[in-house]
Amino acid sequence: MDNFLMNNLLSDSWNYPSLIQPLSGLPEITAADLAADVLRLDTIHPVVSGNKWFKLKGHLQIARERSASSILTFGGAWSNHIIATAYAAQQAGIPAIGIIRGERPPALSATLETAAGYGMQLEFVSRKTYASYSTFFHNLPDFHNLSERYPGAYIIPEGGAGRPGIHGSEYILREIPSARYSHILCAIGTGTMSLGLASAATPDQEIIGIPVLQGFTGLSSLSAASDLPISLNAPGNPSQQSRLRIVPHYHFGGYARHPPELLDFINRFYRDTGIPSDIVYTGKLFYAAFDMIRQHLFPAHSRLLIIHSGGLQGNRSLPPGTLDF
Repeated sequence: MDNFLMNNLLSDSWNYPSLIQPLSGLPEITAADLAADVLRLDTIHPVVSGNKWFKLKGHLQIARERSASSILTFGGAWSNHIIATAYAAQQAGIPAIGIIRGERPPALSATLETAAGYGMQLEFVSRKTYASYSTFFHNLPDFHNLSERYPGAYIIPEGGAGRPGIHGSEYILREIPSARYSHILCAIGTGTMSLGLASAATPDQEIIGIPVLQGFTGLSSLSAASDLPISLNAPGNPSQQSRLRIVPHYHFGGYARHPPELLDFINRFYRDTGIPSDIVYTGKLFYAAFDMIRQHLFPAHSRLLIIHSGGLQGNRSLPPGTLDF
């Protein structure tokens, strides 16, 4: 068993080492008179990477306390959440079931092959059926049929959403000296991490979320899950603006879409910083951050923290040689 993994996933006392990497010397940042750092959560663990540590911890703890017969969760063919949950459940000694969006393909993706190798049972459902399982942050949906089929299973919503995932995400900021930052930027899928960050942020900090889905419609769900002020717009003075601000214009056409402009940026960013990013989440996040910096949307002397939430395994969907790392 990966004792280091399980001890930290199931404990609130983990003080992870400093993973903050300064982005010093980059011309865009110097020209804007800013300071910017990256929190390299991608380096925490090779499988349960990035924010998955934090979103899964509470769910796994509840599953253990309830002596759950299994863990059941949801995701697509290249889901970071699926592969992380499969591994963490294996280490916890709890059988895992993955409800996978779409019909079973002739050949499994590398992600699903790996998840199955960790012992996860894969069940493929139509996209229509999968959509009926979609969840909100403040309340689990009606999983009556699944609960009957898998009695005693503990259900983790897609992406580790729900109160345990939000609460766990608070520790992303609480374990580091985060008060020195004026703006904290993160990618948004389900929005779970962004709510945790907003909850842990100080009143004079602003969390800026970059949705990776086209036509982001989760604002009402985010608002329902939190009493924090949330709005759609560019960043501003955090003392006068919302605690959580959603900037929805950097999705590049939709989830996992990766036009040449994005791929070129990901490669250039890696050459300039040594930081790898992915085509689904963090590549779009870093692109958005630098685009907003170039537009001088942050006041001079702002201190930015960009959360690298992991998920690099999704790049395995690309042809070899597409990225420089």
